[in-house]
Amino acid sequence: MVLVRLGELVIDVTPLRTSPGYRRVFTAQTLTVLTTALTNVAINVHVYQVTGSSVQVGLVSLAFGLALLAGLLVGGVLADRLDRRRLILGTRALVSLVLAGLAVNAAMPHPVLAVVYVAAVLAGAINGLGGSALMAAVPALVEPAQLAAAGALFTVTSQFGAMVGPTVAGFLAAGPGVAACFAIDAVGYLVGVALMWTIPPLPSEQEPQHPLRALAEGFRFVRRDQIVGGLLLIDVWAMLFAMPYSLFPQFADEEFGGGPATVGILYTAPAVGAFLGALASGWTGHFRHSGRALIASVLLWGLAITAFGLSGHLWLGLLCLAVAGLADTSSEILRRALLQHYTPDHLQGRVSSLWLAQATSGTAVGNAEAGLAARLFGGSTAVVGGGIVCVLGVCLVAVTLPGLRRASLQGERCRPSQPSTA
Repeated sequence: MVLVRLGELVIDVTPLRTSPGYRRVFTAQTLTVLTTALTNVAINVHVYQVTGSSVQVGLVSLAFGLALLAGLLVGGVLADRLDRRRLILGTRALVSLVLAGLAVNAAMPHPVLAVVYVAAVLAGAINGLGGSALMAAVPALVEPAQLAAAGALFTVTSQFGAMVGPTVAGFLAAGPGVAACFAIDAVGYLVGVALMWTIPPLPSEQEPQHPLRALAEGFRFVRRDQIVGGLLLIDVWAMLFAMPYSLFPQFADEEFGGGPATVGILYTAPAVGAFLGALASGWTGHFRHSGRALIASVLLWGLAITAFGLSGHLWLGLLCLAVAGLADTSSEILRRALLQHYTPDHLQGRVSSLWLAQATSGTAVGNAEAGLAARLFGGSTAVVGGGIVCVLGVCLVAVTLPGLRRASLQGERCRPSQPSTA
């Protein structure tokens, strides 16, 4: 039986103490997460104010998502060919300009909807280009044993932003207006650039290749490597079959007899669990059997979602969602750290882009699948069935991929190697 000391449950802040470069990146990312949360809410409010159409709100979100997906795939190739520091700084400066333009348009007496669409596409594509580089840069800024702690610290900020940002955005939109949200976000990106300006250069040793050949090399690595491929595969079962967020309005009405306030609480519960899980994530860097812990975390997610579908009472449903959020945070921290641990440096950008692209598209597809299943079988049946499928899928991955079961953050890290020229 493995015992974890109480002190090891508290989030590990060692990367902040020992790595000046990571400390600057973390500070910049924390600021950006908070200010971006303002834009995520404000742009939906803005589009609805301009058009009065929820369809237009959805289309703007779709345009951003598609551009982000394309940017991530291209950004992964660039992150393995260019200096990652320059790519991060350059893309963030460009996003700041886009947000400034969005703020000016929103402040006009008659905002132009086309400007919002252009800004959504540009912001999505540029953020995608820089996102892969930022994730690929972390292993060069911290010690191998600190990868889990570094990922956990990022998770804390993202979950904190998810809890606090929407409320602040609502007050700002109701007061100064949505233009203020966009302007604050633009300043946040610029301050982030200033904070990260002094991090060391992060050049790549990748040999020049045709972009499609370089991307194909990343796909081949993921397909052939049992650990990294397993990390992506195990998450597919959770995202595609046990993603109930799109069903919260239906559950609030049919299962819990509530209204919009109940819907809001349902969306908040996973974020609260995730935030608490991140605060108690110190064990992820000390537990030797990282692969087994990851499998257990995704299994817990599937079981918690299944229990949510069977709950029948609001308090019990909220508890199940909080547990699901905690499990999701643990699995995200372990997946990110293991992926960075076992991926060669010259492939970090491309493999990171595939992971981020999967997270972006998989969640959307999973919510769409849940909506279709609820229409065919009912909300509760769809959630329970999806949770069971997730559990069975995770068990299948665990049985067929022994390398993933044996994976450990305390094992030998994959060292940089000569890139393939095939």
